[in-house]
Amino acid sequence: MIKKVQKQEPRAWVVTVNMGLGHQRAAYPLRGIAEGRIITIGDDKSAYPEEKKLWNRLRKSYETISRMKKIPLVGKPIFGLLDYIQNIPPLYPVRNMSNPTMAVHLVNSVVKKGIGRRMMEKIREKPLPLVTSYPIPAIAADRAGYSRIYAILCDAEISRAWVAENPTDSRIHYFAPCGKTVQRLKTYGVPDERIFLTGFPMPTELTGSRGLEILKRDLGQRLFYLDPNGRFWALHKRNVVYFLGRQNCKPKKERILSLTYAVGGAGVQKEIGFQIARALREKVLKGEIKLNLVAGIREEVKEYFDNVKQELLPNHEGIEVIYSSDVGEYFERFNQVLRYTDILWTKPSELSFYCGLGFPVIIAPPIGAHERYNKKWLMEIQAGIPQEDPQYADQWLLDLLWEGRLAESAWDGFLKARKFGTYKILEILETGTMERETSPLKR
Repeated sequence: MIKKVQKQEPRAWVVTVNMGLGHQRAAYPLRGIAEGRIITIGDDKSAYPEEKKLWNRLRKSYETISRMKKIPLVGKPIFGLLDYIQNIPPLYPVRNMSNPTMAVHLVNSVVKKGIGRRMMEKIREKPLPLVTSYPIPAIAADRAGYSRIYAILCDAEISRAWVAENPTDSRIHYFAPCGKTVQRLKTYGVPDERIFLTGFPMPTELTGSRGLEILKRDLGQRLFYLDPNGRFWALHKRNVVYFLGRQNCKPKKERILSLTYAVGGAGVQKEIGFQIARALREKVLKGEIKLNLVAGIREEVKEYFDNVKQELLPNHEGIEVIYSSDVGEYFERFNQVLRYTDILWTKPSELSFYCGLGFPVIIAPPIGAHERYNKKWLMEIQAGIPQEDPQYADQWLLDLLWEGRLAESAWDGFLKARKFGTYKILEILETGTMERETSPLKR
C-alpha cells in the first residue's frame, strides 16, 4: 500500500506592524506559514529599543491625529495635514505618477534612522521569502538587497509610499486585493511582472479549504436572514444554488438576524455604536436582532461599549461586546462572530474586502484618502451601502432588509470581490507564479 505524502506548505518570514489593526489583519491568515511567528515591527521582540521608541512616536502621532478629526475648529485642519501626506491623487486621467512624493521620502527617512534593522538581522538567518503587510519593512528589505520581497496591499487604491523610490530597480512584488490596486501600481511605475492580483488574504476559519465549504454554508444561510420577504430569492435562486450548492440553500432558521458594528483600530467612531444600539434597542429586546459591538484591542472602547450595554440593555444577551487585549485572540473571536453575522457595519478600512465573503457592508464615514477610495470601490461593485443617520437605523436599515437590498449587496460582493487571496499567496510563494481564474469561487 502506497502511503500518501501530505503536501508541505511553503515557509516565509511574515512581517506586520503595530499600526491599527488593518495591517495585522492582513498578516493573520498567513500565521501558519510564518517562520517562528509573525514578526511585528514595533514590539519588544522585533525591534531594538531605539527602533521601538521611534515607531511608538509614529504610531501614537497617527492614532492621535485620527481621533482629533472630530474636534471642532482645530481637528479637521490637523487631520488634513496627515491626509495630505498620505494623499492619493485621482487615477484619471491615467498618467505617469512614478516620481517620489513626500510620503516616499518620509518612509526612506525612518528606514535610514533604523526601523527594520532588527527584522533584517532576523530574516538573514534563513533565506526565505519575506511577506509584509506594510511598506516600511518592504522598503527596508529592498534597500538592504534582500530577494523575494512580497507586499500585501490593504486598500483598493494606495499612496505612492508603498512603492520604492526607483520602482524599476526595486525587488518588491505586490499582492493586490482588486483591479483598482493593479492600475494604481502601474501608474507608480511597478512593472507588470511584479504585480499579482491575488485578492485580500481571508482567514480560512471563514472560507474553509480551497473548496470554500465553510463560506458556502454560511452564506447560504445568511441570504435567508437578509431576505425575509423572499424578494432576492425570487430573482436569484437558480444562480445561488449553482454557486453554493443545493445542500447549502435550505433555510435552517437556527438563530436571529445579526448585525456586527466594528470600530477602527485607532478606536474612532465608537459613538456610532451607541447610536445603533439605541435605535435598535426595541428590536433587540423583542429578540428580532442581535447586535455585536466590536471594540478590537482598545480597552477604552470596550469600557465605552460595556457602558452602552449597561445603559440600554443591562443583563441582556442581545448585545455582545467583542474585545481582547491580545491581537491574535481578538482576530479569533472576531472571526467566530462573523460566522453568524449577517450585516457588517464599519468604516471602509481593510474590512471592505470582507464583502467577498458575502457580507453586505454598511459604510460608516471614511477617514483618510485610502478609505474614501475603498468606499468608492465598494459602491462600484454594489457590495456596500453608505450609512444613513445611525439614530434612525431601526427605520432605514430595516427598509433595506425588507426590500432585499442587503441580500443583493451580499451576493454582489461574493461574486465580484476576491476571496481566494490566502490560497493565491500560498501558490505564489510555492511556485513563483499563480494561475489566473475566472470563476468567482476561485478568485
